[in-house]
Formats: sequence, C-alpha cells, structure tokens
Amino acid sequence: MCHNRIFSFHSFPVPYPPFRVSKPPPQFPQTLRQSPQNLQMMPDNPAYWVAEEGEELFTTPRGPNNVSLEGCDFGKGPGVVEGVYVEMPRYFADTGKVMDLETRLVHCMITLQGFKKDDPPVKKRHGSDSDMMKLQTYIAMQSNGMKWNPPMDHPLEKAMRDAGEVLFYRRSGPMDFSCLACHGQTGKRIRASVLPNAFEPEEWTKAISWPAERAGQLNVRSSQHRLRGCLWQMRHPGIVGGSDASIALLSFWTDQARGEPAILPDMKR
Repeated sequence: MCHNRIFSFHSFPVPYPPFRVSKPPPQFPQTLRQSPQNLQMMPDNPAYWVAEEGEELFTTPRGPNNVSLEGCDFGKGPGVVEGVYVEMPRYFADTGKVMDLETRLVHCMITLQGFKKDDPPVKKRHGSDSDMMKLQTYIAMQSNGMKWNPPMDHPLEKAMRDAGEVLFYRRSGPMDFSCLACHGQTGKRIRASVLPNAFEPEEWTKAISWPAERAGQLNVRSSQHRLRGCLWQMRHPGIVGGSDASIALLSFWTDQARGEPAILPDMKR
C-alpha cells in the first residue's frame, strides 16, 4: 500500500530551420543506433514542425492577461530558452520547488498568462496537437546537442535526485518490478526495443532525450509521458504528472546522463 501513496500524491540529425542546433546527434553503441530507416526519416522528423508551432505559441500574447511566455524564467532569465532544458529539473526560488519543464510551463501559463488549471492549453498535456507538447518541444530543441547538466547546488535539488534514486531501485507493484530491472544492464531487450543502461551515460542520454516523435504512435511525447508509460508497463499505480515523485525520478534520470549530449527532439520507435 505504501507505493500507492508514493506514486499518487500531488505535491510532489538534422535540424529544421530556424532552430539553432549546436551539432548533430552523437553516435551510440551498436545496440542503440537507430535503424537505417529511422535515420533516413530524421530530417523529416514531425517533431520539428511541432516545435515550430511551439515557437509561435511561445512568442504570441495569450490568455486572460494577453502576454507571451517571453516573461517566463526557465532558469537563465525571463524569455531565455537556449540551454535551459538540459539543466532541468532545477530549483526555482519563486515557487520554492524543484520543477521540470512541464511544471514550469504550467506555473507560468497560470501566473503570467492568467490561464486556469482546467483551461485546455494547461490541462491537455499530451499529443502533438496540445499546446503543452508544442511548447515543450520548441524549448527543448534549443538544447539539442548540449550536455545534460542538471544543477545540484540547492539542497532540494540534491534531495529530489536522491529520492529519485530510491524510487529507481525500489521494487514494488504486483509484478515486484523496479526501474533497475530493465535499465540496470547493457543489452537487455523488450521485444524489439533495446533497453538503455542507466549506468552508462552514453546509452542513457538516448533513453531520456524527450520530447521525441514516437513513430508507432504518430505523436510527439514528453518525459512525463514516458515516465507514465514505464510505470504502467511495470503495473505500478498511475503516477501524477508534476508530482514530487515524478520530478524526483526525472531528476535522477537526468543526473545519470550528465555530461552526455542531448538529442532533441529525438525520433523513437
């Protein structure tokens, strides 16, 4: 019963112009390289078009307050998006919380633009047609090729990372599964999917490079969506998006890829 409480409480390469990408995605161990067919499709990654729509949403005054998100601080000052994604989750003094990109966007859309939490632009979190996914893809793309470098200066950043590590190792649920069961060794597979090793950063960066176009779903998906999918596959209770538990796991995930370049947006099976 304890795991029900942990996972449900709320507190908790080729760029398409005009986006700036510092370098093409890196090479990976043979087991993690994309198929020739997938590489052929990367220049036409549908996520690039989602990002383009996100840029328009970002700069357009919207909401009851009729202001743009250029006044939102993602960690490097209001309106600065280059390089912010690879340094998230991070602590924000104005909320007193560690936040990922999705929770920070929700905060700014409510406090800055005046949206309510049940308004469609805020409430709808998943799918390429959602404002949230468009905005996340645009902002994340400005960190493509940059090294994952989540800050660990504030005590809460360290606490979240450490809590995420505990959750990563923790076996629970009806199948007695943990994240480690799939991501503790190189070379494991689920059907045709190679499972990256969380303790090999050059592998793990591929695992956490979201947003990404899921070719099998015909939608761009976020880190929070991937986290939800992993826990569902382990038959764990549904995790609350933006909860402390979700931020903790993402903090650990990101720290495990520290120093490796991000692939944003990626394209996955």
